[in-house]
Amino acid sequence: MPTQKMAAEKSTKRTAKKHETFAALRWSAKVTTDSTHPQKGLFLESATIIAHELATKKVSPKGPSSGMQMLTFYINRAGKNLGNGRLADLQRAKTILSEIIASHKTDTGSKDYQRRRRQQRS
Repeated sequence: MPTQKMAAEKSTKRTAKKHETFAALRWSAKVTTDSTHPQKGLFLESATIIAHELATKKVSPKGPSSGMQMLTFYINRAGKNLGNGRLADLQRAKTILSEIIASHKTDTGSKDYQRRRRQQRS
């Protein structure tokens, strides 16, 4: 009889450990953020629409970089549930959004440079 009891305890321990591991993999389900406010169904749109929406101040008040973080988080969160075509669209959106971010950095840099030049002249 003791062997059956021990076997049952081992089985229970294995099952509990399996559930703990599975729950640990779901860390992203607990993440909450208030840095971006995408409209419902945005990530089902085309790559261009996704990128331009995530770059707006309405969706990403802290700038397009926050939108990139949200897009990356969405891709990671969806994981294996994304089809190849949908993943390709989201990757294209990341490329477009990174170009938008680069153009914002260039614009900002040139404004800072112009401001410093004006201050030096004065």
